[in-house]
Amino acid sequence: MTVTIAVAGKGGTGKTLFAALTIKYLLERGRTPILAIDGDPSSNLNLALGMELRETIGQIREETQKQVSSGRFQVGISKPDWFEYKVYECLVEGEGVDLLAMGRPEGPGCYCAANNMLRQCIDRLGDEYAYVVIDNEAGMEHISRQTTRDVDYLFILSDPSYRGVIAAARIAELAQELGTRIGKEYLVINNVQGELPEVLENRVKELGVPFLGAIPRDQAVMECDFEGKPLITLGEDSLVYPAVCRLLDQAFADSK
Repeated sequence: MTVTIAVAGKGGTGKTLFAALTIKYLLERGRTPILAIDGDPSSNLNLALGMELRETIGQIREETQKQVSSGRFQVGISKPDWFEYKVYECLVEGEGVDLLAMGRPEGPGCYCAANNMLRQCIDRLGDEYAYVVIDNEAGMEHISRQTTRDVDYLFILSDPSYRGVIAAARIAELAQELGTRIGKEYLVINNVQGELPEVLENRVKELGVPFLGAIPRDQAVMECDFEGKPLITLGEDSLVYPAVCRLLDQAFADSK
């Protein structure tokens, strides 16, 4: 049975970092194959994983919509079959992990039929993997339109600020409003220097979302960004990767 892991949080909290290191964690433990879904319109999970991105789901949807509206859609193939072919065509294959990027949200006009067919294709594709790891946009509306997958683990990222924690609580509420079934959800505070301030610790306790732990600020992350290195290359000699491993060990142990 496929295990689906989703990472959410407002912009700049380290969602892509956490998603990439979660994939590294799974790869090192032989928990493959993995489907990585980049649900952020900016589409940079491929850079974090060191994978080349060719095409996005958004581009497929736009291309098909234009063909249908102009009467140029191919004769002899159904739209669902066409979407499935195109989804597999834009899948980036790697060693133990494949990547699918959602791309930008839809433009003007009705995309309900296209989204429904894409959703079915992506859900069928996900069933072929042991793990699906979804790097969401700031909210979760975009990914909810593209896949109806239940989420076994939802990790909500926040920065070490009062406003960041409030935003994380709102994202947890949004996930429930969207009707996504969530098995376990956790709050993770990223980029922490030293101890959390007492006022922030108290606010975290009031959220109603279990606090899994903190990820320390790590110069190695900034160096990867400066040098254009994939974040997945961060290892045991960094501060951040061992911290992510400890958090994931705890989260998965809690579910046994």
